[in-house]
Amino acid sequence: MSQGINQEMTAVKSKRVIRNLRWWVLVLFLMGVTVNYITRNSLGILAPELKTSLGITTEQYSWIVGAFQLAYTLFQPLCGWLIDVIGLKLGFLICASLWALMCIFHAGAGSWLHLAILRFLMGGAEAAATPANAKTLGEWFPKKERPVAAGWAGVGFSIGAMLAPPIIYFAHATFGWQGAFLFTGILALGWVVLWWLFYYNPEQHPRLSKEELAFIKQDNEPPAVKLPFFTALKTVSKNKRFYGIAIPAFMAEPAWAVMSFWVPLYLAKEHGMDLKQIAMFAWLPFLAADLGSIASGYLTKLYVSWFGCTRVNSVVASSVTGAFLMVSLAIVTLTRDPYITIVLISIGGFGHQIISCMLSALVVESFDKGQMATVNGMRGSCAWIASFIFSLIIGVTADKIGFNPLFIAMGFFDLIGAFFLIAFIAERRAKRA
Repeated sequence: MSQGINQEMTAVKSKRVIRNLRWWVLVLFLMGVTVNYITRNSLGILAPELKTSLGITTEQYSWIVGAFQLAYTLFQPLCGWLIDVIGLKLGFLICASLWALMCIFHAGAGSWLHLAILRFLMGGAEAAATPANAKTLGEWFPKKERPVAAGWAGVGFSIGAMLAPPIIYFAHATFGWQGAFLFTGILALGWVVLWWLFYYNPEQHPRLSKEELAFIKQDNEPPAVKLPFFTALKTVSKNKRFYGIAIPAFMAEPAWAVMSFWVPLYLAKEHGMDLKQIAMFAWLPFLAADLGSIASGYLTKLYVSWFGCTRVNSVVASSVTGAFLMVSLAIVTLTRDPYITIVLISIGGFGHQIISCMLSALVVESFDKGQMATVNGMRGSCAWIASFIFSLIIGVTADKIGFNPLFIAMGFFDLIGAFFLIAFIAERRAKRA
């Protein structure tokens, strides 16, 4: 009798196990980042109407964008440290709840200043996405799978931006611009519920098999050490490898900020596109970015098999490849055809996301688990400082000199970043097995 009960309990338990659960966890995280970018990019898609409805000038719009970017810059290290200390589940849950509510409150904005305040609060909460990305990769994947996992995780950062134009357009057509903000905010709250119900750490997950847990833990990394906030910042700042990641991130982020916040205005101003046309075409660079995210991890495998690169050097080489693709943004200045412009910006989106995913992979490759979220938050702050400064420059100069000088700068920034990546990160000779 007792033996039969035990067998029944074993059978029930075995039904609960999900094979390759780590990839399903990554899908859950990817969904959250997708929603993050839909809420974030709602402002850029609605910008032409908001400027008209609320009487916002281009310079005032740059301050609204800058408020988000400033908060994202300031709060990424803090969000990363919070996630390292209280855990990924609770830390990301708190931040996601806050950004969803701030998006909903956008519907009540009556001026550019109201929007700027709300974007600042929303940016502070959304800053958790980048450090949470590193934490998810570090907790759920062994080192040999992290570059590929980083590529797939990066899909969420661009697929949300890709889906934003059609979703925002149809929400706007149905409910108006206020309803579009409400709709995307409620969508974010729906994901928060999913995260609360289904995310657990590997050691606590009821559906993770012992075999997969052993596979995840195969590198025998030391347990995470939780440090006070300023101690953690000081420790990371002394590591030369951090600057090999942070400087390329600084050089890369302006291009992504332009794609997220300024391309709709650029298409409207320089090519005369209306909101419907923007919704039809503005998602294409982000589709290309999705493909770049997926390709990035597999590109590292090619550099290993074709050229015998070490794991670190293969990641560096993939990032440098992305930097050369970014030159397409400079070529935008040579054409007046809107469709060729979209193609060239899309190539830039592909290249940028290769760089971004590989920088995330280098964070989890170069730092221990107790620092990953903090380091990725600091990397993100460096990136968003550049994003903030560049948006303010656009706001002041775009109406006077146009966008061409800015596209030329974005086309070559990443090659400068690649120099520092090679100098500080690349291994000079292969490690012996």
